[in-house]
Amino acid sequence: MRKETLWEAQCKENPGHSRSYIERFESLRAEGADLDGEARLIDAMLPRGSKILDAGCGPGRVGGELGRRGHQVVGVDADPVLLAAAKAAFPEQDWRVGDLSESTLSAEEATFDLVVCAGNVMAFLAPGTAPAVLQGFHSLLVDGGRAVIGCGTDRGYDPEVFQSDALAAGFTVDGLFSSWDLRPYPGDTNFVVAVLGRAASAA
Repeated sequence: MRKETLWEAQCKENPGHSRSYIERFESLRAEGADLDGEARLIDAMLPRGSKILDAGCGPGRVGGELGRRGHQVVGVDADPVLLAAAKAAFPEQDWRVGDLSESTLSAEEATFDLVVCAGNVMAFLAPGTAPAVLQGFHSLLVDGGRAVIGCGTDRGYDPEVFQSDALAAGFTVDGLFSSWDLRPYPGDTNFVVAVLGRAASAA
């Protein structure tokens, strides 16, 4: 039986939560805030036209910009309100309703060059499903592919547990940073950006 995510629990308690989230970022962009830092980093890591999974895509802020930069993006999110906003803003891209702990992609589609998971998505998963989500990310990547995951360190998913889960899923931990502009991660900051790798098969 599918578990309710912590995001869904918040939306159940506050039915306007998703709309407030969308409006907050719309206001920030209208005020001139730079909201494309995650996309710039991911874009710099890949050749043009790469295949990217935006996991927990929300209203499409990251995946939409990556599509605009010429990448093939599939966005997955469990919140239909957020997905509707993504589809309205970026109608040419592939947005899908889905739970990250359950595969919504066919084996033929599991050929991503990179998985990006921004916006504290890992902290809003259903309790106990993070290891399965990381295993799912690993299975969707091509050999040599990478996953880039950002999350607050004070949101219930301990960074050391996260790293252990990532290693158990088959990833290598290639880098830890405290921000999307790759500032050092001393271990005591309130945010971490992890660059994880899927090893290439031996020739």
